[in-house]
Amino acid sequence: MNITLQQAQTAVDAAQKKADEIGVAMNIAIVDAGANLTAFARMDGAWLGSVDIALKKAETARYFDMETGEIGKLSQPGESLYGIEHSNAGLITFPGGVPIKDINGDIIGAIGVSGGAVDQDHEVATFGMNAVK
Repeated sequence: MNITLQQAQTAVDAAQKKADEIGVAMNIAIVDAGANLTAFARMDGAWLGSVDIALKKAETARYFDMETGEIGKLSQPGESLYGIEHSNAGLITFPGGVPIKDINGDIIGAIGVSGGAVDQDHEVATFGMNAVK
């Protein structure tokens, strides 16, 4: 099952609303179950360098079906996934990428957000993800 364009746009709209609320211009990427870009928004004034980061956060969350911050914990020196960020043409292993599930709990895509502090990115991504349910 894949996220629909309507669901992806709902997630982008919700994430953008949350980013506006906290006053941070962000890049917001939604990928489907195959990690293909489905929707994207670059808010006015959002960093250009964060475009790629937002997409890679979404892809990373989908590739491994977990939040990117959790992958970050597992990829520290001495941990089981140390060095994983060098695979798959580069992964992002800090917060801001979150899998999106349907009402049955099946992963249908992921959201990646970049432009603020990692806690802000995670907050906005989570808000966007929750809008799909």
